[in-house]
Amino acid sequence: MAAARTLVELFYDVVSPYSWLGFEVLCRYQHIWNIDLRFRPAFLGGIMQATGNKPPAMLPKRAEYLLKDIKRMGKYYQVPVQISADDFQRILGKGSLGAMRFITAIDMTQPQFLEPVSREFWIRFWSQHEDINQPASILAVRVSLLVLLHLFVKGWKDKNFYWLQDRLGYHQSRPRSYLKWFHPLQ
Repeated sequence: MAAARTLVELFYDVVSPYSWLGFEVLCRYQHIWNIDLRFRPAFLGGIMQATGNKPPAMLPKRAEYLLKDIKRMGKYYQVPVQISADDFQRILGKGSLGAMRFITAIDMTQPQFLEPVSREFWIRFWSQHEDINQPASILAVRVSLLVLLHLFVKGWKDKNFYWLQDRLGYHQSRPRSYLKWFHPLQ
């Protein structure tokens, strides 16, 4: 009798290079480790704001360490992340809300495309240094992965994005509930 698979939920934002590293390692080894991997798009900016945390780039020593650590880990795990100090300004200035809304729409309507779509956004942001919130970038991801046209029309014609915001907000709030387990003083 086969052992039961362990459920692993990866809450991630494509603006996080550590999320990309974790994503690739979990995807690579999910069958070896006998895990049932579930992707949970979550807007990191909202999590940071709700928990009162500062992005690592705002803390000079942490930012310095992050630059070295991401380069080292990217090489070790063979993930093509190309990080520089300029990336911190891109993260703080542009963020990932538009891309994460699109990824959330994929999760809700075509979850079989969630892995390749997420990976494509990470590559665009961390390897090609593109603005992943621009409609042209989002359209390029769709075209390169042949995602159905009705997703774009349904999600992006609606200027209010309420159906996306609700889902993204839900995934944004779930990691905070786990923090109480890791940080009992909160």
